[in-house]
Amino acid sequence: MIPQSTGSALRTPHPPIHVLLVDDSPIALHILQRLLSRSPDIQVVGTAGNGREAFDLLPALNPDVICTDLHMPVMDGLEFTRTVMDKYPRPILVISLSVEPGSPNIFRLLEAGALDVYPKPRAILDANQDTLARELTSKIRILAGVHVFRHRTAAAIRVTLPPLSLPPHALVRIVAIGASTGGPQVLREILSRLPADFPVPVVAVQHIGNDFLSGMVAWLAEVSPLPVRKAVQGEFPQTGVVYFAPEGAHLEFNNSGRFDLTQAPPCDGHRPSATVTLRATARRFGAGTVGVLLTGMGRDGAEGMADIAAAGGVTIAQDEASSVVYGMPKAAVELGAVQYVLPLEQIAPALVALVKRNAE
Repeated sequence: MIPQSTGSALRTPHPPIHVLLVDDSPIALHILQRLLSRSPDIQVVGTAGNGREAFDLLPALNPDVICTDLHMPVMDGLEFTRTVMDKYPRPILVISLSVEPGSPNIFRLLEAGALDVYPKPRAILDANQDTLARELTSKIRILAGVHVFRHRTAAAIRVTLPPLSLPPHALVRIVAIGASTGGPQVLREILSRLPADFPVPVVAVQHIGNDFLSGMVAWLAEVSPLPVRKAVQGEFPQTGVVYFAPEGAHLEFNNSGRFDLTQAPPCDGHRPSATVTLRATARRFGAGTVGVLLTGMGRDGAEGMADIAAAGGVTIAQDEASSVVYGMPKAAVELGAVQYVLPLEQIAPALVALVKRNAE
């Protein structure tokens, strides 16, 4: 899911953002066109009534962003998304009645390659047009600045790590992960490749709308050999369990090492914040911490990675080529807080290689 931008625009006003609209409802297409026409930096370059028609238009129109419905005849939005991401990858926003919070469709679409979803109002003619226009144009502007790549299943790659900076006596005690834009898809890839006997806890912060976190956790649990759940106040992190910071709370640790879910002010514009959690793991677990910063907009997590590095832990950032948005990892790299910059397909094997030192 794409968090709302709180910083400067991702692209200059010119040239305009070219958008292709796909929906089997002529009324919906008319309304969407009218809403987007309010913004001079957005230009609808084409419309289509189903995925097949839209796919045939792509070579000629070459849109910057595609907005598509889900349920359509001939080729629905899910098949259309898969096909586009295989042949002509570009940002896709799914606008549908069937992507309301809790719907299983949401993460199927993200798995197929869509970058964001927007629940279409059930009474679109009666909906607040100003709100619709503002929310849709905001999402489209953000997506227009996002890097996308051909959707593929990463091949298993054996990773040989160079000598690590951990002291000889230091064992990995915890893995802490931060992610934002594009994170759910990346987390699914990483967690699916961790073994069921992974010997340490994993804590994670994903920037995502509050209504979507539970669905994401359930979606990740489908492929993860490790249990995946939201952290609970006062719970002690268990070996081989993946914990996500819950909605609206920072994930930290108390003096006994149990989860402390706090309402401290947002950090880097976020609560939960990756920096807050990474800093908390560095304070509690020191050189036994492995910090991982994944694709995401902004700089949340960079300062937390610096704390882990200063404590003698290991820091890993996703590389630019495999990141949907190389913002958070780049900020940490530029801060000098990252020891290893790895492509997505190498991150899970790297984590496995690191924790194997525990058994040596």
